Amino acid sequence: MKNNLNKEQIQNLKISGQILHNTLEKAGKAVRAGVSTFELNEIAEKEIEKMGALPAFKGYKITGIGEYPTGLCVSINEEIVHGIPLKDRFISDKDIVSLDLGVNYKGMFTDAAITVGVGNINKEYKKLIAVTRECLLLGIKEAKVGNKIGAIGEAIETHAINNGFSVFYDLVGHGVGVAPHTWPQIPNFGQHYQGPEITEGMALAIEPMLSNGGHQIITRPDKWTIATRDGAVSAHFEHTIVIENGKPVIVT
Repeated sequence: MKNNLNKEQIQNLKISGQILHNTLEKAGKAVRAGVSTFELNEIAEKEIEKMGALPAFKGYKITGIGEYPTGLCVSINEEIVHGIPLKDRFISDKDIVSLDLGVNYKGMFTDAAITVGVGNINKEYKKLIAVTRECLLLGIKEAKVGNKIGAIGEAIETHAINNGFSVFYDLVGHGVGVAPHTWPQIPNFGQHYQGPEITEGMALAIEPMLSNGGHQIITRPDKWTIATRDGAVSAHFEHTIVIENGKPVIVT
């Protein structure tokens, strides 16, 4: 199985990634106490469409669950991923809010996420957000020709544990590019000698998700929102990268 893009695909992937970066930055700046999660989704969807692309998650179908209803995922505090934006759900002071977004530009899909603290969050939450971002950058650094996918997860898990946080063993990053989710899976744990080899032209969505509690997860009754079982808070950062000249290039 391969996930290697040609030059034209990589060019469109980079445009897709720039649209996603700009949109996520705009949505992130709108996160504040009193704003509804649905308002954030509207900002994101309008921005993507204005730039000639489509929100990749909207209408994304999983058998037995159905179609995801919005373009943006908004997950708050103990929610890890896939939180559905709602008109009557409002962000509060001291929340930590994860925004996860996908873009489809000319059939090239990118995926990225950020976590934002609202107001004066406590030191532990600030550290969780900072370490999760650091884990992403450390994972990306290992995404180079000659390494295996396990090197990414090893770097992420090691840094998380060294800072007193947990990774989730049931949630993974993934290949991206020609579809929102493709081969290979990219766990946030592992050993450097494990997994498929990283090769030229691979497009990967690397996404560490960390908790200040345990690693067990639950799925909420809406069938989409995944949260920590113990109620601990979670942070999530993600970039889409492509391997060019043997090295990772961040496109989002």
